[in-house]
Formats: sequence, C-alpha cells, structure tokens
Amino acid sequence: MESLNNNFVENKPVLNNLLIMVMAIACGLTVANLYYIQPLLADIAKTFNVSETSVGFAAMLTQIGYAVGMIFILPLGDIKERRNLITIMLLFSILSLISMFFSHNILMVIISSFAVGFTSIIPQLIIPLAAQLSDPKERGKIIGTVMSGLLIGILVSRTFSGILGGYLGWRIVYIIAAIMMIILMIALRKLIPVSKPVSNIKYTELLKSMFHLIKKEPVLREASINGALMFAAFSAFWTSLIFLLGSSHYNMGPQAAGLFGLVGVSGALAAPLVGKTADKKGSRFVIGICLVVIIISYIFFLLFGFKVWGLILGVILLDLGAQSGNVSNQTRVHSLNEEMRNRINTVYMVSFFLGGALGSFLGSYSYAHFGWYGVCIFGIATQIIAAIVHKTAK
Repeated sequence: MESLNNNFVENKPVLNNLLIMVMAIACGLTVANLYYIQPLLADIAKTFNVSETSVGFAAMLTQIGYAVGMIFILPLGDIKERRNLITIMLLFSILSLISMFFSHNILMVIISSFAVGFTSIIPQLIIPLAAQLSDPKERGKIIGTVMSGLLIGILVSRTFSGILGGYLGWRIVYIIAAIMMIILMIALRKLIPVSKPVSNIKYTELLKSMFHLIKKEPVLREASINGALMFAAFSAFWTSLIFLLGSSHYNMGPQAAGLFGLVGVSGALAAPLVGKTADKKGSRFVIGICLVVIIISYIFFLLFGFKVWGLILGVILLDLGAQSGNVSNQTRVHSLNEEMRNRINTVYMVSFFLGGALGSFLGSYSYAHFGWYGVCIFGIATQIIAAIVHKTAK
C-alpha cells in the first residue's frame, strides 16, 4: 500500500495570511534565478571573450537544469518531509548562485548555470504544499495568490537583472540573489510547518508511478496538454517580441522588452481573483474563458502589433489569459489525489515547460521565416488546438 497510516501523518495545519504571503514571495524570488541570465548574456560573453552563441548555451542549460530538477526532485515531496526538502534545495541554490558569482571561465559559468536551474524548482515544491495545507473550498484562491508571486518573479526578473547588471556588472546580480536566498531559507525554515510524507514507496517506484498517473488521470492529461499549449503561445510572443522591437518598425532595444514585462504584471496580479472564480464557477469553466482571451490577445497582435498601444493591450490580455489558465489548471490537478500531489505537479509542470520551450523555438522560427504575422498565426493555432482538446475532453 502506498498510503501511510493515519498516525504517521500529521493533522493538516491551517494556512495563515503571513505564510501565504511568504510562500508567494518565495516562489517569485526563487523562480527569478532562472531568468537573471537572459539580459546579462552580452556582458558575460564580453567578460570571458566568447561568442554570444557560446554563452547562450549557458542560458539553455539553466532551463534544462530546471526540467531535470522537476523530473527527479519534485516527486520526492510525496515521500520526504517538505520543509526539510525545501531548506536543502535553498541551500544548494545559494551555493550555485555563489558559484556563478565566482566563475572564472565560461565552462564554470555553464556548469553553474545548470546548477542554478536544477536548484530553482523550489516553487514547484511550495505550490503543492500550499494546496495540501489549504481548505479545499479556498484552494483555488490560495494557489492563485502563491502563483501570483511566481508570475511576478518571472516577469520582473529580467528587468531587475538588466538594470542592476547594467550599472554594477553581471556578477553583482548573483551575489544579491544568493543573499536573498539566505534570508528566504531562514524565513521558510521558521514559518513553514512540518508536513509528514503522504507515501512510503521507494524512489524508483515513485518515478515509475508517474507514467501510471498519465494513463489513469484524464483530467491531468487534458490540463497538461492545454497548459503546454497556453505556455507555448505565451513563450512564442515573448521570444519574438525582442525581434519585433528591434526591427525598423520600432527601433527599440532590450530595455523596452523589459518594460513590456512590467506591463504583463497586471495579469499576474489577477491570479488570486481568477483562483477565487475557479473555486465558485469551476476551473474547467475558467480555462475555456482563458483560451478565448489568449486568442483575442493574438488578434490584437495580428491587427495592431505595429502600434505600441496594440502591443500593450495584447500583452495585458495574453498574460491574463495564460497565467489565469495556469492557475486554473493547477487548481484542477492538485485536487486529483492528495497522496500523489507532487508527482501530479511534476507531470503537469514538465509538460508546461516543454510547451514553453517548443513555443520559444517555433516562435523564433515563425518570425525568421514568416515575420510577425507568422508568430501571430502560430499563437492562434495553438489555442484553437487547445480549445478542441478542452471541448472534446470528458
């Protein structure tokens, strides 16, 4: 039997507002570690006198490290005490960030970048914990609040590192990030309650069981496909935006892309409200609305993408739709099986991440071969497919 005896599992602690807020902040600060490197690539290349292609490999390995960490570390949340697991990962995150700061050649940067990605999976340990500790009637609202911190961290991180790195150098970004992780480790260690494991199976069986979950849970399959397609549309836009802004239509630099990221924060701020709506109306209903919103955003990009106001309105709608869809999907999957919550989150998030990676690649490919209109058609096509999956799912 996978379940543990009742006397081995503690009573569910009650979440308070302080802990929810700290969890949201923790998600934002830790996920930001993934994205600091992107605006700093040119400066890192100049420091070590290498091509931007070479240093771009480091940015790619950060994402690969994140995917590997999700596959092999996240499932441990079902068989290990989560507060200790989060603390250990924060400690390794601190070490990887310090390693980036002290890197003396490009090889060390590449290795450290992988380690930064691998240790940045902490939000994906926190979100299932928040779901476990929450009242089922408020689960969507609480996940939305915690997710809003993560989404703001993703959107603001590039602006933060770009500005700070531009004035003080790229290394200072990583030492400040390491200091923030130290403070975070102390705070979470003090505030997060002990949460006993919900399963006692072996690690190898734990990994194998994820394939069984994919076969067994139709809601997980639907959410994973829709989440991947939503994030593909989201990533295609943000990857292609820098090319559009640098074209003759705008003649703007990467700083402008960072400012558009700040505009997208509005979508993240709406996440708690969307989660609350999902609690009342149902997550599946909200996801249908989100797909429509993303399609409308891409219609704005298609018709008015060469005007600043058109991009701004489209960004607000895209971020609102994509982030709200993610919150709703998370609410659905975290309600499936409490004993397998971390493994369920692993399946969903790996699918979500792969969709984003595919969107980044095909977004760049579409822009290179078909221009801005090609990107817009790609974005609309992904959501039409998602809508078909959503409509036909049982």
